[in-house]
Amino acid sequence: MAAAKLMDFDKALELFEPVLGFEVHVELNTNTKMFSDAPNPANEAYHAAEPNTLIAPVDLGLPGSLPVVNETAIRSSISLGLALGCSIAESSRFARKNYFYPDLGKNYQISQYDEPIAYEGSVEVELEDGTIVQIPIERAHMEEDAGKLTHMGGATGRIQGAEYSLVDYNRAGVPLVEIVTKTIFGAEHRAPEVAKAYVQTIRDIVRSLGISEARLERGNLRCDANVSLRPRGQEKLGTRTETKNVNSMRSVERAVRYEIQRQAQILADGGTITQETRHWHEDTGTTSPGRPKSDADDYRYFPEPDLLPVEPAAELIEELRAALPEQPVARRRRLMAEWGFTDLEFQDVRNGGLLEVVEATIAAGATPATARKWWTGEITRLANAQEKDASDLISPENVAALQKLVDAGTLTDKLARQVLEGVIAGEGTPQEVVDGRGLAVVSDDGALIAAIDEALAAQPDVLAKIKDGKVQAAGAVIGAVMKAMKGQADAARVRELVLERAAQ
Repeated sequence: MAAAKLMDFDKALELFEPVLGFEVHVELNTNTKMFSDAPNPANEAYHAAEPNTLIAPVDLGLPGSLPVVNETAIRSSISLGLALGCSIAESSRFARKNYFYPDLGKNYQISQYDEPIAYEGSVEVELEDGTIVQIPIERAHMEEDAGKLTHMGGATGRIQGAEYSLVDYNRAGVPLVEIVTKTIFGAEHRAPEVAKAYVQTIRDIVRSLGISEARLERGNLRCDANVSLRPRGQEKLGTRTETKNVNSMRSVERAVRYEIQRQAQILADGGTITQETRHWHEDTGTTSPGRPKSDADDYRYFPEPDLLPVEPAAELIEELRAALPEQPVARRRRLMAEWGFTDLEFQDVRNGGLLEVVEATIAAGATPATARKWWTGEITRLANAQEKDASDLISPENVAALQKLVDAGTLTDKLARQVLEGVIAGEGTPQEVVDGRGLAVVSDDGALIAAIDEALAAQPDVLAKIKDGKVQAAGAVIGAVMKAMKGQADAARVRELVLERAAQ
């Protein structure tokens, strides 16, 4: 397929107004599925499970099996709706959404249509320069996830060219909340940034509520980005495309930018936009056609006959409202002030998805500066090398314990990095790694002096230079001592002792 022609982004914004809309799916971390008692384990256990083992008759659509609503999922959905500033429906109900689902045994999805659990909300989104944008929320509704298809025999792992497909129903029936925005106007040249910031905000909200792990790369949080363009001065909206399941914050931003440039060029050349889903390709930074996008009529929604309406008590709603955590924008501003970070330092933490682990590390005894240093530096580097999430490598408590050893003089920064690798490798706590590898700093002045004297004996001219006031010459001795001590000496203390010897 030939590469699409793209218009310059600034030129596209001169000619057209971008109009946005987002559908974000949040996978809830309930113990069981939305409509069955099949287990719904956390990320690691889920990915370690054999295909088609986390299932029950309802998930397979077996005859005679009936759905039962997960109460925890309803509570989580109400909490999320409240956090989005939504009204909670006195009565909402489930519906059947019909079209061909090869990975849903029932061949329809139990969702909500015209009677969602939450509706008419608004969420504050903060851009990198502190600008606040209000994103209008149309609805947040409950539904179940589909299973997963693995396409076999092709070169790309996609359905095109595959010889056959395998179905894993482990994910079928996992509880979801779909958050649908109203049409978003006025983002203009900041449309890609607004898209990224909105998804970040949703992630922060669901994590603060404790209802989802909200990791895009694991599919706990999935964003479909709707983009359309209309010529400047035109009232009628343009035809939209829906880029599906973009799996990183950066990719959300890139996908919106790409669609603006692609659509602008088509329209400028006199072409028309096809209403369709599109697939995002991380490697090329492009989108490609998926399927024609259906309207609601095509899904033949009708009320789910096997489930009663959901009618939460007013007392329950107020109980959940009272338990809501601090809103993300207010929380970030408070933490930034408390920690004394610059805008750039705080942005590094936030963009890395490290806010919670840095906060937990500080709570465990580290200073804000050292917590930020470890998580945005060495830990992130190791996580990237292993293609893992930084928070999966080491606990905040162990990071704080590691820093305490540095503060106490037990470790140098260099030795601490070796200890960090040992902890990540599963060798125990920082202290256990220090003991097991024998990595503590040599603090015995006698041992250091012996090493210094040996280094001076090997370089007799250095001592004379130091005595003549050429203090920088001490570096050669310090280097030799550090090598002899295998890096387990405090360089500052070695320097003090070298200068003391030279003064005698």
